[in-house]
Amino acid sequence: MNNKLLTPPTDRLIREPERKRLTSVCRTGAWELEQKGQFPKRRRLHPSGSTVCWLLSEINLWINEREVVNPS
Repeated sequence: MNNKLLTPPTDRLIREPERKRLTSVCRTGAWELEQKGQFPKRRRLHPSGSTVCWLLSEINLWINEREVVNPS
C-alpha cells in the first residue's frame, strides 16, 4: 500500500484584474512585454473565447526576477 500524502496543487490560473494588481503593469504594457518575450505568456481558457489567464507561478517568478531599486 502506498502511504504517500498527496498535497493539493499550489498553482492556479489568474485573470487580468489579479495579474494587474500583482504586477502593477497595465494591460498594454504587459502585452508589449509579452510580445518581446519579457513577460509570461497568457493562456486562453477556451480556444474560441477571448478570456485569457496566466499561471500564478509564472507571474510570481517574473515578479521575483525584477530587480529591487532602492532610491538612495
